[in-house]
Amino acid sequence: MRNAAQPAQIPTSFGNELRACLRCRLVKTYDQFRENGCENCPFFKMEEDSDLVNEGTTPNFNGIISVMDSDRSWAAKWLRISRFVPGCYTLAVSEALSEDLQNICEDERVQYVPPKRV
Repeated sequence: MRNAAQPAQIPTSFGNELRACLRCRLVKTYDQFRENGCENCPFFKMEEDSDLVNEGTTPNFNGIISVMDSDRSWAAKWLRISRFVPGCYTLAVSEALSEDLQNICEDERVQYVPPKRV
């Protein structure tokens, strides 16, 4: 398996407190993002500032998929999340990253693909 990194935390609850990272679409609870940040986007440093959790994640998303082996998952390839750590991901978010967080992505030279406008 190419992704030798530790898998992302599994959401501890599937209620209203779930949020999705606006860059990589990883799904965890608000508290998990606040305590440990995003495994795919450590440069956002969400664990250091709870305002960044609010700015970099959203409770508004559609569907959840669990990816266990991204190298072999056709769904992960189709969703373009195969390079991310194994974990729970949303199928789609409709909000975009703030300009400040987009600038961080540019500074870190990581790709950010904004959601398609319908």
